[in-house]
Amino acid sequence: MYHSSIRSLKASVTSKPNGASNVKKVAKEKAAADVVKKEASSSFAKENPFVFQLGVATGKTSAADLLAQVVAEKKSFDEIDWKRNFIFVVFGFAYLGAFQYWLMVNKFRQWFPTMDRFAKLPFAEKLKDTAGIMDAAKMVVFDVTVHLPLIYFPTYYTVKEFVYGQSWNPAEWAMKGVSQYTKNAKDDLTAMIKLWGPSDCIQFVLPVHIRLPFRHIVSFFWTAYVSFTRGGADGDDEALEDEQKV
Repeated sequence: MYHSSIRSLKASVTSKPNGASNVKKVAKEKAAADVVKKEASSSFAKENPFVFQLGVATGKTSAADLLAQVVAEKKSFDEIDWKRNFIFVVFGFAYLGAFQYWLMVNKFRQWFPTMDRFAKLPFAEKLKDTAGIMDAAKMVVFDVTVHLPLIYFPTYYTVKEFVYGQSWNPAEWAMKGVSQYTKNAKDDLTAMIKLWGPSDCIQFVLPVHIRLPFRHIVSFFWTAYVSFTRGGADGDDEALEDEQKV
């Protein structure tokens, strides 16, 4: 009995390290699997930036409109205007996901040659880089004086006319869309400057791979604003404007 007890004691003592090592092994394997998953997701964004932008922009824009309808306008699910949401799906996919990526990554690299080098510098070094600061300032000015007022808004109102209008003539979509934009330009441009002016000053000093994700975060709230104020048919816009004046 004594010897059997000793053997049992030895077995229990020697089994603990094995059990502990097994636990450590499982933990290491789980940690390694988590790292692989993270690397796979991050590598997809890095290796397929264009596709990644399309997905994020489309989903974000649709979600922002739904937020505006459900939270700001207090609609039930049955009352959601899916035709209006479709405007933002089309606009998010074609403009914010595709065109904006082409403009702010591909074309900005050509027009502002210090962009990539300046983006990689630590913040303290950025302050010493006069050429980089000048190019970043030019990007801000271009965005708020050319891109947003002359390209973004006319495109949005044209897409809106395409969805809500009765005509199948693209020229008529553009004419009616620009006419509607002209009527709303003062309020739209004032709101645009207040939001995108400061956010652009941050965006264009960030590393390049962070810029568009940052813009999408800001754009989520901007899209909710545009949806709430300009998302409905023309009659809804006029009613909302009258309500805001009161």
